[in-house]
Amino acid sequence: MSWLDAVKWDRDGLVAAIAQESGSGKLLMMAWMNAEALRLTKESGHAVYWSRSRQKLWHKGEESGHQQRVKSIRIDCDGDAILLEVEQKGGIACHTGRHNCFYRELQDDEWVEILPVLKDPGEIYDK
Repeated sequence: MSWLDAVKWDRDGLVAAIAQESGSGKLLMMAWMNAEALRLTKESGHAVYWSRSRQKLWHKGEESGHQQRVKSIRIDCDGDAILLEVEQKGGIACHTGRHNCFYRELQDDEWVEILPVLKDPGEIYDK
């Protein structure tokens, strides 16, 4: 049995993948992986995800330069979620230019932005 067979892929052949920052333990982002993305992540040592909107593999940082160097790959007890412990290059994981994607917090009945933009996305993606 292949190590990939232990993953419980959803009906679209995907599994949730959470990126956690090595050292700080902060959650950076959640994305999707298919079997090829997970295999490539293991082989290359850099995070590769599946873009549901573009229907293609997405090498984290291919446009922004903000790659994720993978230190460990874990699977949860049910086999339906992957945890990547990563070194976040450039300190920015979110396409909005923030350190992580979890920058909005529910306060009363509103989502409030609690993390600053570290770099304007226009400067990151419009090279």
